[in-house]
Amino acid sequence: MNQQSQSILTEEDLASTVLSDLKRVVREYATAATESTCPDIRQMFTKLLDNTLKAQGQLFQAMQQSNMYNTASPALRQELDKQAQQYKQTAQKTKQQLQQALNGSQQGSFFNPSQQQQSGQQQQPYYS
Repeated sequence: MNQQSQSILTEEDLASTVLSDLKRVVREYATAATESTCPDIRQMFTKLLDNTLKAQGQLFQAMQQSNMYNTASPALRQELDKQAQQYKQTAQKTKQQLQQALNGSQQGSFFNPSQQQQSGQQQQPYYS
């Protein structure tokens, strides 16, 4: 039997596996941090997230320098600009709709059960 053990996976395969796991862990920590109601737990997950992001970035840099990481082909600048413009327009429309909804609620255009009861109308149950 050979005393030197041979790795089935190459260094590139191992690094890619670790990089993928770090990306997954980042998503998990981000979810945990955003869903935490306890400030101490949220802070802990945020620190873990930051540390994992740093490790992921360092591994990515090392892989890129060793030509182990092939980035996606560059997107056409024109297509990126078009998408950015569409997102800006959508954000602006959303902001306008939100402002209109907020202004309408201040003027009483939304249904308010307490106003209905004050005007003497009987409130009907929502279930039968």
